[in-house]
Amino acid sequence: MKTADIRSTFLDFFRAKDHTIVPSASLVPSNDPTLLFTNSGMVPFKNVFLGSEKPGYVRAADVQRCLRAGGKHNDLDQVGYTARHHTFFEMLGNWSFGDYFKRDAIRYAWELLTEVYKLPAERLWVTVYHTDDEAYDLWHKDMGVPAERIIRIGDNKGAPYASDNFWQMADTGPCGPCTEIFYDHGADVAGGPPGSPDEDGDRYIEIWNLVFMQFDRAPDGTLSPLPAPCVDTGMGLERLAAVLQHVHSNYEIDLFAHLIREASRLTGTADLGNKSLRVIADHIRAASFLIVDGVLPSNEGRGYVLRRIIRRALRHGWMLGVRGDFFWKMVAPLVEEMGEAYPDIVTRQAFVEQALRGEEERFGETLEHGMRLFDEVASKSGKIIPGVDAFRLYDTYGFPVDLTADIARERDMTVDMEGFERAMGEQRARARAASNFATKAQLPAEVASAVQPTIFTGYESLDLADAKVVAIVRDGKPVEHLADGEEGFLLLDRTPFYAESGGQVGDTGVIRNPSGALAVQDTQKVGGAFFAHFGTWQGSAPLAKGAIVGASVDGAQRQATVLNHSATHLLHAALRTVLGDHVTQKGSLVAPERLRFDFSHLKAVTAEELAEVERMVNDEVRRNAAAEVHNMGYDEAIEFGAMALFGEKYGAEVRVLKMGDFSTELCGGTHVGRTGDIGLFKIVSESGVASGVRRIEAVTGAGAMARVADEERILGEVSSLLAATGDDVVEKLRQLFDKQKKLEKEVESFKAKAASSASADLAETATDVAGIKVVAARLEGLDAKSLRDSLDVLKQKLGDCAIILAGAADGRVALVAGVGGTAMGRVKAGDLVAEVASKIEGKGGGRPDMAQGGGIDSPALPGILAGIPAWIEGKLR
Repeated sequence: MKTADIRSTFLDFFRAKDHTIVPSASLVPSNDPTLLFTNSGMVPFKNVFLGSEKPGYVRAADVQRCLRAGGKHNDLDQVGYTARHHTFFEMLGNWSFGDYFKRDAIRYAWELLTEVYKLPAERLWVTVYHTDDEAYDLWHKDMGVPAERIIRIGDNKGAPYASDNFWQMADTGPCGPCTEIFYDHGADVAGGPPGSPDEDGDRYIEIWNLVFMQFDRAPDGTLSPLPAPCVDTGMGLERLAAVLQHVHSNYEIDLFAHLIREASRLTGTADLGNKSLRVIADHIRAASFLIVDGVLPSNEGRGYVLRRIIRRALRHGWMLGVRGDFFWKMVAPLVEEMGEAYPDIVTRQAFVEQALRGEEERFGETLEHGMRLFDEVASKSGKIIPGVDAFRLYDTYGFPVDLTADIARERDMTVDMEGFERAMGEQRARARAASNFATKAQLPAEVASAVQPTIFTGYESLDLADAKVVAIVRDGKPVEHLADGEEGFLLLDRTPFYAESGGQVGDTGVIRNPSGALAVQDTQKVGGAFFAHFGTWQGSAPLAKGAIVGASVDGAQRQATVLNHSATHLLHAALRTVLGDHVTQKGSLVAPERLRFDFSHLKAVTAEELAEVERMVNDEVRRNAAAEVHNMGYDEAIEFGAMALFGEKYGAEVRVLKMGDFSTELCGGTHVGRTGDIGLFKIVSESGVASGVRRIEAVTGAGAMARVADEERILGEVSSLLAATGDDVVEKLRQLFDKQKKLEKEVESFKAKAASSASADLAETATDVAGIKVVAARLEGLDAKSLRDSLDVLKQKLGDCAIILAGAADGRVALVAGVGGTAMGRVKAGDLVAEVASKIEGKGGGRPDMAQGGGIDSPALPGILAGIPAWIEGKLR
């Protein structure tokens, strides 16, 4: 049975058992900052098990794509070297949320394996938690599994309930026993049954784990029955395919066999059992699906893990002799294998190929140099690569340390990881010391514990008459009052001031009472939930903690900021429409005077694409749709169509901004009432800021009008200079440039003639020094290129020669030197340049036959050049 058929058969089976078929969630966990990647099938259902989410169904089945290549769950080092380790894998799962429990879960598993997949029952072994008599009896009495093939597993991890057969989400909360199903590959394979001393062998392979969540674990370790027990199962698709296709290694299943054949073809490697081919086949799945889910190669977070995976694959290609690009070409065969199950990889194939190709080209430029450095280090390091050298490979050549460790392991070496971490720590310390960054404010712990989170009222009004000062912080310490002229920040119980968040800058304005006022220069969040109002108190009496104050936001600044923030959402939607849905936000700044938007895209946005984006945004502005704000639960918001940003943390209740049918996003910022309020949107610039990340800066409203007026002024000035009307400016400029090019060609022709004439004259002045014709001269009016042309002419005329020419302009001297014929073995051009340059505060160098340099124009230069024949004569003695 092919892997694709195994996948679809699993879903069809549970669909017939009244399960809702749930599509695979992203590899980037939604709204879960505790996880780097979706590393197991239960991750998308985590909140359901914790009770904070109601899915709308009580039984479900899915095929969840998973990735383990970073953080706690990191299988990267083993991938390619073992039969069953992968970075990317698929987990088949069926779920019951308070519906069926052990009896049906075990019955479904046994029916699917023995009656549908036709696995021989006598080859199946099971394990149960040692006190789970219910599961034991269900296997033995109901399913007919002989007692000798049912193994009780106790607490084998050093603590109560710490067992291979007892599952828990965390130290407290939902937990319960599990039962695992193993397949016996036969006596000809080494290894013993689970729980035996030889259990790590390859004979008995776990294929399915059924988790029975029936307890709630308290902090003191006691277990209480859950009111609605749940079932969570997981079966590795690759492992099951290996069993059903009668092969021992996952890399021999049809899916991998196809990818390995393609890797073999692309690398010219005939041995299909080569481990490097396995690495490449595994890593193309992980890299491609990460890119599909919005991750791009970078030097931090998820992007860094992706970069490590790609570079490990490229290094294995390098080991197979590939010096060109190849890895991105593996996307097409991957789409052939998995495109039907995961349509996203079909629609985004071109983008995935482009992203991988760009990373491959970048790393290819340094891989050979890095490998040469590794070879040098390895040749003098014995069995251990010093940490400082591993760090140098990382810092200079972009080698992740685990890639260095991977290479070292193949040569029976290890890496001094403690030394690497020390070197890394020293670099971070240097970076911190060199940085000007400083936290604007720290909230003292005694303040955070004594006050309630700030209530924000600024969505409804920019003014508040009766806010209470609940804390004052000055120089990082809580104080009871601010005296006249003292600077600090205030915490109010309620505030209309928006604190910097989500890219939107903090509000400014004024906080006052009858005794004086504090001009708020900035508003920041401190301690996660408290709004800090920064400023200097000016008043006839101190401002005391507990005082009642009025708070007023600068309306003009807020309004300008609001226009830019709402325009950012329209820009995001327009970019996704014009460039593709691979575009996701990678950062933003929303200020009164401008907006800045960073987004994922692999190449510069063309002028035509920018014009279309700008047009689309302005179309939405003129459409004047209402900017609707909806407050709802996170899952409800996603169903509503709202876009969430990868890696952002959202609360259970979220704020959704919907502008017509064009843009719907989660956002806690402040916005316009209607899109028409934006007035006008104008793109100012587009640039690259990082690998795979582009930046657009733009203005709106009055700022956009000022930009247009400024451009009209510039156009008017250019028209005046060219004596042209607006419509004729381009043609007049084109004529001017054509004329300039013609004149430049004429100048180059004159220079070439002058150089030729000067060369002819200089050849007549050559001095013979021990059979070498020496020329050392200054040529007026010639630039470096003309000097090189003269040098080439002289070398052809003189044969055995040593020549140095100097040309001066704007107080600087350009030097070129050349050596020809038999003189090359006796004099070096680099020495000639160095001799002259060192005496005119300059430097230079180059090949033995040709060198260049420069220095300061000096009255001594003629004498220095006149002394060159004697200097050469001295060198030849």
